Amino acid sequence: MTLNSASKARWLMALTVFITAALTNGNALAQSPLFEPLYEVLTHPRCMNCHTVTDFPRQGDERRRHDQLVVRGADNHGAPTLQCSACHQDENVADDAVPGAPHWALAPLSMGWEGLDERGLCNALKDTSKNGNRSLEDLFEHMTKDELVLWGWTPGSNRTTPPLSQTDFEEALKAWVEAGGPC
Repeated sequence: MTLNSASKARWLMALTVFITAALTNGNALAQSPLFEPLYEVLTHPRCMNCHTVTDFPRQGDERRRHDQLVVRGADNHGAPTLQCSACHQDENVADDAVPGAPHWALAPLSMGWEGLDERGLCNALKDTSKNGNRSLEDLFEHMTKDELVLWGWTPGSNRTTPPLSQTDFEEALKAWVEAGGPC
């Protein structure tokens, strides 16, 4: 099939519009296959309930507002009169009704991931102004050693766990870090 000049011009115009739109919003560009499995884990409720952009934590897989109307507080550990540690101890309580891990708290607002697409979350993770001034290696250490992060795979009760095992997540994270954190 041969295109005439008018068809070529329309096709070239459509291609230009598509490329311009892709470059402008970045969403139409391919995502890093190394980040995709990390995104699936990081957007699971076990992570997102505390990586909110709200002044309160969320809970449950439905991510409802925390019972007792708990609030973020000035230091991300709750209101002075209702600190997270009032209920959340260093480990899950015996009946698993209340989850627990050391230094239980909301992530700082700069680490709020709600509303971020895959590329946005990837870039936010690497942005030292938003990630607690962590290098990629520091992020690896945080996500593989911090007991609060690791709690996500041992949440107790009937709470769901992220879609990858902790070991598979660590391997995927290592590959992403070693590749320079492609988004």
